[in-house]
Amino acid sequence: MHSLIIFASGAGTNANAIIEYFKQNGKAKVSLIVSNKADAGVLDIARREEIPFLIIDKKTLHETLLLEQLSDYKPSLIVLAGFLWKIPEALIHTFPGQIINIHPALLPGYGGKGMYGHRVHEAVIAANEKESGITIHYVNEVYDAGDVILQARCSVAGTDKPGDLAARIHKLEHFYYPRTIEFLLDNITK
Repeated sequence: MHSLIIFASGAGTNANAIIEYFKQNGKAKVSLIVSNKADAGVLDIARREEIPFLIIDKKTLHETLLLEQLSDYKPSLIVLAGFLWKIPEALIHTFPGQIINIHPALLPGYGGKGMYGHRVHEAVIAANEKESGITIHYVNEVYDAGDVILQARCSVAGTDKPGDLAARIHKLEHFYYPRTIEFLLDNITK
């Protein structure tokens, strides 16, 4: 069975979708959840599912000890699910091609530092875009610039508020992220 580590900063809806998906098919399990916020909702999910978790600060994110702790879980993938900090180069080099992220827009548009959550949806709506969507991509040293794995699209209505668009984006995320992870795991040579 594959081991997944999830990094998340918020409520954990994507983490929950991933956990539930793999509980059903048994191909992987979430072995660890890492968060930079002690009050993040994702930690409630970790407690409920009895998944070990780490709460880290900026200093810890850059320490060798964290790399060792993560390596102990032998992750097939490290999955960023609403984790708002930039991943340090040491982590990227320790797990090459094994760190993926999901972004709530069609990259390369509406990405980069500070572009997350409602900020993205507000920008898409302000630009009068007719469609938006999600991008699942590999993580590299630049925010939202890694190779694209999958994009899925949805329409943007002229009357949309950020919350309306966010609801459609969440449906795409919760459907496609677990399935994309499964596809990647199926193609990992053990």
